Amino acid sequence: MMSNPSPSLKAILAENLRQFRKMQGYSQEELANRCELHRTYIGSVEREERNVSLSTLEVLAKALGVSVPELLTKRAENDGKAPY
Repeated sequence: MMSNPSPSLKAILAENLRQFRKMQGYSQEELANRCELHRTYIGSVEREERNVSLSTLEVLAKALGVSVPELLTKRAENDGKAPY
């Protein structure tokens, strides 16, 4: 039986991706181009509609200048890295 990732992990990834993208000043389209992905894919990850592969997590993290664990870890509200 296959299981789905917890909704909270998808939500954490979506929020972190959106915040790191905005911190870099990237639109969804610009981030997609840097990752060689389609713009709608980035949007669907930010809307928690996608299960992202490990290799895609690595590509996203590299494009944003962060680590994969940073993309998957819930951030404190005032940690100085993301304006929540």
